[in-house]
Amino acid sequence: MTDRNRRGTAVDQQQADLRHDEVQAGTQTGLDEPDVDVTDARQNSLWSDAWGELKRNPLFWIGSLLALGFVVMALFPSLFARGADPRDCSLANSQGKPSAEHWFGFDQQGCDYLANVVYGARNSLIIGLLAVAVVLVMGILVGAVAGFFGGGVDSLLSRITDIFYALPLVLGALVVLRSGTLGRGVVAVAIALAAFGWMTAMRLVRSQVIAVKSSDYVAAARAMGASNGRILVRHILPNAVAPVLVYTTITIGVLIAAEATLTYLGVGLQRPAISWGLQIDAGQNLLRVSPHLVLFPSLALTLTVMAFVMLGDALRDALDPRQRA
Repeated sequence: MTDRNRRGTAVDQQQADLRHDEVQAGTQTGLDEPDVDVTDARQNSLWSDAWGELKRNPLFWIGSLLALGFVVMALFPSLFARGADPRDCSLANSQGKPSAEHWFGFDQQGCDYLANVVYGARNSLIIGLLAVAVVLVMGILVGAVAGFFGGGVDSLLSRITDIFYALPLVLGALVVLRSGTLGRGVVAVAIALAAFGWMTAMRLVRSQVIAVKSSDYVAAARAMGASNGRILVRHILPNAVAPVLVYTTITIGVLIAAEATLTYLGVGLQRPAISWGLQIDAGQNLLRVSPHLVLFPSLALTLTVMAFVMLGDALRDALDPRQRA
């Protein structure tokens, strides 16, 4: 009886193995394969894995909270200014030191400095976000066209990119703004920074598109008659945009710092605008007697830049499979 049971068990195991082999063979030949969009599956897996990594990364949460705090400050400055008006000034309070009633003291004109620092977040963030949006659009557009079509198109666009690479970001923006062609407003500063900051995004998109366009699912889409535009937008760019998102997140902080640098040099925003660069510029001559005039806007600028850099680092770690090894 025991031998018979053993023989029956062995037969059942052989049948199970045969059924497993048949399923594997059917999968490999594509006979019973479900109708699943490979691109969507790859993207869902990528972003779900990335979100799982982000949730466990303290840099992501610290950067997110700081960035969110500054964005809310820029949108609703009156909530953080303790009811003070940055334009309400009295020379009797000139260079007043920080106190329990006025946390950041007063500037040289006797204006509440906390209100000035809080309201300065708006222009700095608008310039950073607007400039990085232009960088993202230009980088993706030029990089995608160059990488997808290749040949002469790629050579031409790459050489144009190299020309822009010849001028550093701050120097190029300084030349444009000093010429007075665009003016000195928020939009002008953002465009000047974006004009000399899109090249790295272009290079990233181009290299990713070149790597992805030879994939099997792209060849399958082409064989099914998909147009170049659909292949590029639907199948290639979703798999090529991750490194660009990391770069642009870090670039927000870089552009905010660049705006403060240009304003400090006298070619960025001009009064009566309120920005951290203007406050640092005004306070530099009073650094010995009133160091708070430089300390507080510099601290706000540093924390803002650090927040977006930390977000970029966290995204890089989450989207790079080698970081999860």
